[in-house]
Amino acid sequence: QVHLVESGGGLVQAGGSLRLSCVASGFDFSRYGMSWYRQVPGKEREWVAWIMNTGSLTNYADSVKGRLTVSRDNTKNTVFLQMDNLRPDDTAIYYCKRTDGDFWGQGAQVTVSS
Repeated sequence: QVHLVESGGGLVQAGGSLRLSCVASGFDFSRYGMSWYRQVPGKEREWVAWIMNTGSLTNYADSVKGRLTVSRDNTKNTVFLQMDNLRPDDTAIYYCKRTDGDFWGQGAQVTVSS
């Protein structure tokens, strides 16, 4: 059974940093690309970043390029989202997702105060 668990969310001031983690289980993690999404209540879920299964290729939404960095450790079945220079409009619930298939974590709340 696929299981994804995010952690690392919290409250930070504008300009600050957070690092989200997503631990995966129930599948061969090293074979799948992983993505991060975010959602503000009342709005559509927004794609944020993607990383190839090997970690050798990444892609980002324009709104986060240069500030958020996705990485992974296949030995620990974990994907990370390093979030720097955070802005109030980054406030959202952040979800990790296995790129192939409709498998999501429970989400991690990130709140950026101005």
